[in-house]
Amino acid sequence: MSHPSAYPRVVLFDLLTALLDSWTVWNRAAGSESAGRAWRAEYLRITYGCGAYRPYEQLVEEAAAAVGLPASAAAALEAQWDGLPVWDGARELLAALRPHCRLGVVTNCSNRLGRRAAALLGVDWDVVVTSEEAGYYKPDPRPYALALSRLQAEPAQAAFIAGSGYDMFGTRQVGLRTYWHNRAGLALPEGAARPELESPRLEAALPWLAGFSAG
Repeated sequence: MSHPSAYPRVVLFDLLTALLDSWTVWNRAAGSESAGRAWRAEYLRITYGCGAYRPYEQLVEEAAAAVGLPASAAAALEAQWDGLPVWDGARELLAALRPHCRLGVVTNCSNRLGRRAAALLGVDWDVVVTSEEAGYYKPDPRPYALALSRLQAEPAQAAFIAGSGYDMFGTRQVGLRTYWHNRAGLALPEGAARPELESPRLEAALPWLAGFSAG
């Protein structure tokens, strides 16, 4: 594989927010957008505060109970898992990068569900790292570092496409330049480093990556 000097050697992606529209599926499983957003916010609070891995499915159930949703909500979410929508522009971005970069996923998920979700993109990933495999949830630096180690890449040779503002805590620790695909228009978490580029769309990621070495 050729690596034109402008591109990073490796591009790592958040999966469930940067590439896949998990928001819609959580809302549907919860019964409404407001209930889904409350559930997802509680799940993110638990996950990003938890550090060492606890079963992903268990955290999803705990978050549902905390916001008053029935136990059936978590089962409804998993039942729709293989129908997670792909954000527009995601497949096009991956196809454009494939000739130039190694591609990987770093996702806060179980091995079982993370690999099923990664397969929805139709990409022959060079690495898929889940929190279960790394033993820690992002933004702990270890999941990002494990992906880089597997690809034998230094942080300076890689870029990260984030879906959550919380990723900025971890990517800063590791030294990864970061693009935030902030589709939901969320505020940057207090204390998080600003991404190098932020957009509600993925289209701006390709020129950013194509000119990476000039940054």
